[in-house]
Amino acid sequence: MNAPIRDPVSNLGGTGLQAHVRSDERGIDLTVEIAPGETVAVMGPNGAGKSTLLSCIAGVLQPDHADIRLDGTVLADSSTRRWVPPHRRGTALLSQDPLLFPHLDAGENVAFGPRSAGTPRAAARQLAHRWLSDVGVGELAHRRPAELSGGQAQRVALARALAGNPDLLLLDEPMAALDVSVAPELRRLLRDVLAERTTLLITHDVLDALALADRVMIVQDGRVAESGPTSEVLSRPRSSFGARVAGLDLLRGFMRHGSVVTKDGHTVAGLTDEAIEDGASAVAVFSPSSVSVHLGPPGGSPRNVLRSVVTHVETQGERVRVRTEVADAEVTLAAATELDLVPGRTVHLVVKATEVRLHPA
Repeated sequence: MNAPIRDPVSNLGGTGLQAHVRSDERGIDLTVEIAPGETVAVMGPNGAGKSTLLSCIAGVLQPDHADIRLDGTVLADSSTRRWVPPHRRGTALLSQDPLLFPHLDAGENVAFGPRSAGTPRAAARQLAHRWLSDVGVGELAHRRPAELSGGQAQRVALARALAGNPDLLLLDEPMAALDVSVAPELRRLLRDVLAERTTLLITHDVLDALALADRVMIVQDGRVAESGPTSEVLSRPRSSFGARVAGLDLLRGFMRHGSVVTKDGHTVAGLTDEAIEDGASAVAVFSPSSVSVHLGPPGGSPRNVLRSVVTHVETQGERVRVRTEVADAEVTLAAATELDLVPGRTVHLVVKATEVRLHPA
């Protein structure tokens, strides 16, 4: 990157984004709030409602109910039937497809937004050149989209999104279509760009969340399953998808005498950072690497023994991820071979109580 991003950011003095959208047809009812200059990553399985939420905020999809406010300006209000069109919302959308105009070169693509807003041609060209330089592709200003690589095209698309100085930046998996060798470089660029911008990021990649987001919101079945600081959600997940993203095991149930009892009757003891009343919904979270696998009941009296059946076995270098109906375990290749861990085999999973964390659900 040739220079630090230096465009004045108008939204830092505002109130950020407050949005509530409901679509009966799509089965979503979601609320999101983003403080000025904050980046919130929305994660969840396919079909959970992530892209629907983004489309409603962008104004390209009108749901059954919407109450959307950006820096105090009402963008949508079902009670008064107010619906601001997309081009007047002060938002910019960057998706995994750059969607550049094929008949315009890179400079003209970036200048298009400012020109549409009434910026004089010369000033728009100067602004475009500056943004292209800031995202590291200033020398490509005269190339058409067909002459750009995927990473170059996405940088041009980012410059175009930022050239209009949006109050809200909407990112819909912007690195999903990029080669693995290109994505890290764009991720570093975005980290600099998003440092002072109000941003909603849709992603499936935990690296995007860790590198770019201040907070993470997990969406499942059209509802917010959990939300919080990125480090907390990914280290202490309270939803099944959050645990899967973080690579952790999560068992859900209710508290009884200091342990979590699952609907299948498993009792899991562990440590807790806060008091959880008996009968309250709770989750037990632990790392697959802390789980040992036995073919028969283990000797001694370990507190957490989970009888289960192997469903999948995945080799990951020198380690093997053993997936069962109850939880995952991570063992050495030698151990997996010795125990003959194959789908359908009954096993006993053992995890020390000191390796388990209990949280309110």
